Amino acid sequence: MKTDPISRRRFNRLALSALAAGLLVSALPQLALAQDALAAAKAAGQVGERPDGLVGVVPGAPASAQALAQQVNAQRLARYQEIAKGNGTALDKVQAVAGQQLIERTPAGQFVMTAAGQWQRK
Repeated sequence: MKTDPISRRRFNRLALSALAAGLLVSALPQLALAQDALAAAKAAGQVGERPDGLVGVVPGAPASAQALAQQVNAQRLARYQEIAKGNGTALDKVQAVAGQQLIERTPAGQFVMTAAGQWQRK
């Protein structure tokens, strides 16, 4: 029996969409946990926002803060790359805008990195 190529393409698209949706749903709990852990680490003074839109580890923080920062930064960089590609702009420009916005939104008492690379409480 001959199969219709259009039906096969449609099937492949649906299968890929279902797979992508499944991967996204399975990743959501991890993303939520990372954000909760990030908020707790910020409140504890272990990590802070940097001007490049990434999270940095404040000196004296436990090793778990470094692992958390790496996880969050990988997610952020992936998102920044999507935005840069979608807007046809440089990655560093997207990071600079994100960094400025994140630092502006940081509550008083939490750490932010200055343009000179120094940590300070906001």
